[in-house]
Amino acid sequence: MSPGQFAIIVPGPTSRHNAYVPTVTLKSSGRQFDAAVDETVLEAAQRAGVALPYSCRGGVCGSCKATLVEGECAYPRNPPVALSAAAQRHHAVLLCQAVPCGDLVIEAREIASVEDIPHRRVEVAVSERRMLAPDVVGVWLVPVDGTRVNWLPGQYLDVILEDGKHRPFSIAGCPRADGAIELHVRHVAGGGFTSWVYESLKVGDRLTIEAPLGTFVPREDSERPILMMAGGTGFAPVKALVEHFLALGTRRPIDIYWGARTAADIYLRDMATQWATDMPTLRFIPVISDAQEAAASGMREGLVHEALLEDHPDLTDFDVYMSGPPAMISAGKGLFLDANLPEERLYFDSFDYAPDVLSAILQGRAGIHGL
Repeated sequence: MSPGQFAIIVPGPTSRHNAYVPTVTLKSSGRQFDAAVDETVLEAAQRAGVALPYSCRGGVCGSCKATLVEGECAYPRNPPVALSAAAQRHHAVLLCQAVPCGDLVIEAREIASVEDIPHRRVEVAVSERRMLAPDVVGVWLVPVDGTRVNWLPGQYLDVILEDGKHRPFSIAGCPRADGAIELHVRHVAGGGFTSWVYESLKVGDRLTIEAPLGTFVPREDSERPILMMAGGTGFAPVKALVEHFLALGTRRPIDIYWGARTAADIYLRDMATQWATDMPTLRFIPVISDAQEAAASGMREGLVHEALLEDHPDLTDFDVYMSGPPAMISAGKGLFLDANLPEERLYFDSFDYAPDVLSAILQGRAGIHGL
């Protein structure tokens, strides 16, 4: 294949021989790494210690989107559902699913700050557990051997279950002197692990985690005003980011939009309100989608992404961070880019279900509704 040519093969097996080891080159920096047989670009990068953006790792959220400059790739695991036909025509690929068929050159954002923090598997114990909302449990974890887990605000961890499956949860705070790791766990009907946390988890119980993960981290090379948008427990990593910027003593204006269905779902409203009291350049705007709940609570009614755009119809001069359910992320991405937000200044974390959890949830709903 001559320079400048490329191809995207969807779906199907990779077309390269097992003996050949392709090289991936990052166009902007010139950094290179090799990809093993049937290894995705993201997996190869992580093995080489190169930090590229990602979130769900399932090809759904689109946060790992990059541009294929040269080469061919295939999607033998999952189709690139987060890419529109137009995006694919413009050579976009999903790094978490794209498997090289030969040497590649890609244009992708590198996140150097993440590379310096070791990723490790640690046994932890529950040091505190309390209800934050009717269906949200706050859980605090500490390493049992005193090992300190470091992370950047906005990153997440995986809980490793006994059967080897992983359950991701955002870390709801910055690193603390006592080493405690704060999680906000929503009870999901049909989600076995969250049901166990909600019903049975107690102080002293032990878990195995892998951390830190993710690239939803603060970008400090900007003085632009910040808009943060959370949906439900998507507030957890947003809380960590806000605490980080406040600790830095930032003077950048920060608007925090937190969307939920009911007033009870805004489970740390007092904390967020206090932020706004303590920092004149910070505003907190809770948004309730249920009209009766909004009226009763005195909070703003509507969908959170629409509220943000009502206040800021032109996003040219902002940095935007958003975290929450896939539907909110998908709606926000399209509308925010249409409102002149440069794509490289949109950072997001999508709370996608693991495939087996989603299957259990759907089966449970089918049983309830007789479908």
